[in-house]
Formats: sequence, structure tokens, C-alpha cells
Amino acid sequence: MSGKASSSQPSIGLGGSGALSHVYIQYPPLHCSIPGLRGLHYDDGNKLLISSTSDQIFSWKTVPFNPLATPTCDSISEGPILCIRFSLDAKLIAVQRSSTEIEFYNRETKETFFRRCRSESENILGFFWTDCPLCDIVIVKTSGLDLFAYNSVSKSLDLVETRKSNVSWYIYTHESRLVLLASGMQCRTFTGFQLSSAGMIRLPKFEMAMAKPEVNSKPVLDAEDVCIVTVYGRIYCLQVDRVAMLLHSYRFYRDAVVQQGSLPIYSSKIALSVVDNVLLVHQVDAKVVILYDIFADSRVPVSAPLPLLLRGFPRSYSSSRFRESENSEVNNTGESVIYGDNWTFLVPDLICDISNKRLWKIHLDLEAISASSSEVPSVLEFLQRRKLETYKAKQLCLGIVKTVILERRPVSVVARAIDVLVTSYSHSIKTGSYFKGLKNEKTSLSNVPNVNSPVSSTDVSTSRIDGLGKSIRHESAAGIDSESLNRSSTFSASESEDISSFEPLKTNSNDLQLGGCKANRASLSGADSANEVHRSFSKYQLPGSSDNSFNANISEQQDSQLTSPAISPDEMYRFVFASVEEEMGGDPSYLVSIIVEFLRSANLEKIKIHPSLYVLTIQLLARYERFAELGLFIINKILEPSKEVALQLLESGRQNIQTRKLGLDMLRQLSLHQDYVLLLMQDGYYREALRYAWKHKVTTVQPSLFLEAAFASNDSQHLAAVLRFFSDFIPDFHNTEDFNSYYRVLNEMNSSIAA
Repeated sequence: MSGKASSSQPSIGLGGSGALSHVYIQYPPLHCSIPGLRGLHYDDGNKLLISSTSDQIFSWKTVPFNPLATPTCDSISEGPILCIRFSLDAKLIAVQRSSTEIEFYNRETKETFFRRCRSESENILGFFWTDCPLCDIVIVKTSGLDLFAYNSVSKSLDLVETRKSNVSWYIYTHESRLVLLASGMQCRTFTGFQLSSAGMIRLPKFEMAMAKPEVNSKPVLDAEDVCIVTVYGRIYCLQVDRVAMLLHSYRFYRDAVVQQGSLPIYSSKIALSVVDNVLLVHQVDAKVVILYDIFADSRVPVSAPLPLLLRGFPRSYSSSRFRESENSEVNNTGESVIYGDNWTFLVPDLICDISNKRLWKIHLDLEAISASSSEVPSVLEFLQRRKLETYKAKQLCLGIVKTVILERRPVSVVARAIDVLVTSYSHSIKTGSYFKGLKNEKTSLSNVPNVNSPVSSTDVSTSRIDGLGKSIRHESAAGIDSESLNRSSTFSASESEDISSFEPLKTNSNDLQLGGCKANRASLSGADSANEVHRSFSKYQLPGSSDNSFNANISEQQDSQLTSPAISPDEMYRFVFASVEEEMGGDPSYLVSIIVEFLRSANLEKIKIHPSLYVLTIQLLARYERFAELGLFIINKILEPSKEVALQLLESGRQNIQTRKLGLDMLRQLSLHQDYVLLLMQDGYYREALRYAWKHKVTTVQPSLFLEAAFASNDSQHLAAVLRFFSDFIPDFHNTEDFNSYYRVLNEMNSSIAA
């Protein structure tokens, strides 16, 4: 999917309106503006940004990300702070005071207690809260793991289990529930444990690859060079090899750790982010980002390397406003200091500016990414896998397909693009993601590779503390008031109205009731109803379309409702085929070929097509008098039989008797006897209609229609036969007004003949 970069056009941007970027951070950031704050910590389990004064802790929620979020304040005693984490039930605060001591605060009773190392030969490297049924908190020491359960009665920790191991440093993420313990002379031997709600799993030991700069040298792997990420529900460990200039990836299974290949790096300093399951490799020295979508284990970048862009910075702000701060992220020339030395990247998608006490959220520019490649099927596959901006992804997919059709790209290219959308829709229906809200699912280790694993929506960072107890400020913790991303979908797979409009029956010969709907002689095609569908969705605007399209301005609220960018066949008809048909002129062969490819793809996936698309196909062929092809489409069942299709065949058959016969035959095949009888009446064949009604026991057609037709023939024998028929087959017909009226008419006709 690599290709030429496109120009992203933010409404307000520090990098200029013509800046090239596929990844951006949005101004304003979350700013910790309380005076006297010391340091920043990130609690990935609770999604909290934490800072402290001498005797207070302030915490800001980061999910959902709100730059104007107000902090929560808790009082603590004075002392050094290496890291801070809240318990999962939000009742306790744990503060690591030194390499040998952790202090615990009860937020309700304000009571405190301590946990200290038993031996002077071991140090506390860190700790994390867990939802594992075995324990509540895990303390990582140089001698291994200590698992504790909180005793609410004694207000203390009870030791549950100890796992002995020599540990140099460790990393942990709450999203994966996975802790990796580094050991050995080079810190390249790892032992892993996953502590989830399902229990505790020990992974087999494994070693990471490291190139040697010299023959006899043994480089030591640093905690900064290892990162745990979760992509498409899979757990990976990414390792930076600065000598080989490679980023190695390892995938975790329940019983194995498998190296998945390597990605090239072009900078001595690398930072990693994950946004909507897209891996972002920040080449910090080069100040560019490379995007990888590893869904299919591809090592090809999504797009060309481009800078990180700061969007939304007010141009009216003069640079003099920031001269008070020498380390401000905006310098005196008004340019953004991207990838500053004080930036810390928090996996998955946050950047912490420690010096200025600000937190930025990273975003993908899907529009710029989709415009940067000419490989349409690959772009559509990429967009269909996006979950954070589902509305934007759906909008772009519809716009891309419409554009390639209007540009009359080769049918094979359009067919591949259609296959991508149909397959994605079929998968979303089978998994239920098209209708259901996203679930905040926990990631579990897989027994076998599973490309369709549910994606965990929990933000996460990596906690790294070296063997000397030095905090590296990548704090992770467990969940206080865990933000659920569950979202219920109001998006229906079939939002269209029925093809026909409904009105009460009228006895006018031009307005005949067909199965409860009014079928006007001048419009049996259902086109009015199709136009009504377009009007009902005209508030949505597709790129490059004026009427039947999505509106790009309705973005985030729509994303909160849609849970999948999958496109239903009904949406393909309304926002692509019907819209394209209005804009394309000339021979319809190309558009019909595209529709046939869509029908083929939908048939392979066993997806039901709305009759409106079949009706459109008939209209296209009939408009240019391609009746022979139309007949083959019907006979070979390319166009599935339905009432709407039959009515359109009857309408189009006004210029071709064979086409009209196909419509009548289809009504009979569908056992729409009443509609068939009324159409025979409409064409003046009331005697055939009467015989058909008698044969198939059609009792819902009003007798007045037959009597009126017989009277119009000016043949008293025909009128007498119709009266006798209804008198024999309808009880009490002699007592109806119709019988009395037409009986008098019959007598008058006989009297005039006798005279």
C-alpha cells in the first residue's frame, strides 16, 4: 500500500494548510496546569494521567480524551514518589517510595500501611494491580514476583504465591495482562506471565536476537528497547536492535513465542505507537512516522514516511505568548518542536510532554492515507479494518468505489474492490459487529494464529523500571473507573423503505390495488419510492457527490453509533449505483457489467440483495432497448424474482411485449395471484382475469372492477355472466349495492336491445 503521500488539509494547523502528513496530534492537549506539580505518571489500567505536589495527588482521566478534563485530588503524606497506581476498584492508592518500600492509602478511611522488602539483597522494581482471581497486586522484585491479595478486614496484604527468578528489569501492560521479566548478562532472556481474569499462565522462556557491533562485545538490552503492543487482539513484543537497525517482532501464544520477522528502522532513536490497530514507528531523529498494518503479517508500509503534524493550533496566537517558557513545544518562530527531548511516548496512542506537563493524543488521517495510494483494493481493505473512525472509513470507501466507477476503471479492478467490500460486510454480519456495539474485551493468549481476534479497546502504556530501581516514568496501573468503550449501534443493515408507496384502493381503472399497494399505470417501477429513499438520506454527503452522499461534517457523533465500516448492499445501491447512474451517460453496458460483478460477489457470500438494484438494472437495459439481454438476465436468474422486479418488467414491457410477458409470468411464479388478476384487468382481459381468479380462488379483488369492465364492453351477455359468477361464488352477493346497481343496468341494456 505504499505510494505517493497526499496533502492533508487541516482547517487550522501549525504546519500550514499544505503540510504532508498521515498522522497528527490535535491542539489543545490535556494540560496539567496546577502550580507546584512534580513529575508525570501514566496509569494505563485506569487511563489516568497522574501528577503530585508535596502532599497531594492529582489524576486526570484520559479516556475519553478531553483536553478540558478536571482532575481528582487525593491527599498523601510527603516523601519521594517513584510511581503511583490506583487499585482496580479505586479504593486504594499505591505509592512506591523507594526501591524497598511501597505505601498504600485507603481513599475511604484515609488509613495507610506499608509493604517492605524482607531481604536487603533484593529491590522492588515495580508493581501492578491485576484482576487475576489469584491475587490483587503483583510486586516485581529482583528476586522474582510476589503475588498478594488485599485483606479488607486486616487492612493489609496477604502473600499468595512467590515466583522466584533473577530479574534485571521488567515491562508490563494492563491491556495484555502480560509481564515480561528480563534476565541474563545481556538482559535478552525473558520469562513471561499473563495474569488475567481467567487465571495465571506461564509462557516458555525465550531469547531476543541482538546483533554484535564487534566480535567480542556483548551488548546489553535496555528496557527502553522493548515494548508490548496489542494489534488486532494479538499480543506482540517489539524489540529495537540498534546495531542491525531492525525492529524485531515476537508474537505470543499460550505455548510458544514465535519471532514474526523484522522491520527496518532509520533512526537511532525509535518510539512506537498503536492507533486503531495500525503500528506507528516514529523515527525520532528523522522526525517522520512510518505506518504498518500487520493484519496480514505484511512488512510493507501503509504509506511513505511523513512528519507528525500538529493540527488546530490557533494562528492568532503570537509566538510572544510562549516566550516565557524556553522549553515550550512552540518556539518563537511559531513552529512546532515535534519529537522534543522531553517527549515520552505512551503505548498505545499518547505522548507525554513531561517538561510542559501536557498530554497529546495521536490520530490517523484516514483521508490522507486513502488518497496516497492508487491500489484501490488495498486501500479499501485498510479502511474496512478501522474501528475508531468507522463513519469516516465508510464515507471514504463509498467515495472511492463511486469514483473508480465514474472514472470507468477496468471492470476487473472495480470487481476486486467490490469483492473487498462484500467480503467485509459478510464477515461483519457473521460476527455480529455490524449491529452490535464494541465490547471492551480483554486480550488473551492464543493457541493458534487468529486474524479475526476481537480487538481490545483499552489504552495501554508500558512500565519500565531498571534493576537499580530508577523510574523511567512509563507508569502502568490497573483500572479505577475503567472507561468502557461499549457502544450500541443504531445502524441498520436495511434502512431503506419499501419500493412501493401504499395508498387505499381506488376503483379507477388507472389505479389498481396490487397486494395492498397502489400501482399507478404511469409508475409501476417503484422509482418514486427509490427517490424517496434518496431524499431521506440526502443529509449524508459522499465525497464528490451533491445529493446521495455522506456529509463529512457529521463525524464523531456518527462514529459513536457505527461499530463497523462495512457497507451493506442497500447502501451500495443508494450511495453508489443509484448516484452513479444519475451522473453517467451513454451506453449502460459498463455500469451493468459492474452491477453484475456486484451480484456475483454477493451471491458467493450468500448475501441478499435489495430488489431496488434489480429494478435499476432493468431500467438501464430497457432505456437503451437491450430487451434481449434483459430476457437472458431474467431467464438465467441473474436478477432474482420479486414483486418489484415483476412490476418493473411490466412497466418496461410497454415497449416490448416479450418483456411484459416475463413480468406476468414472474407474478404467477411468485403466486401473486391478486396482482396478476388486477394487471389482466388493467390490460382489458377481464374474462381471462375472471377465469384465473376462479381457478386460483382469488377472493380479494373487488367485484366492482369486473362489473365495470364488463359494462364498458357494452355486451349484456358478458355483464350477465359476470353477475352470475359472483352470485354463485360470493355469499349474499345479491344483497350488495354492486349487484343491485349492475342488475338494473343489465335490465336497461336488455330493454334497449328489445326495443
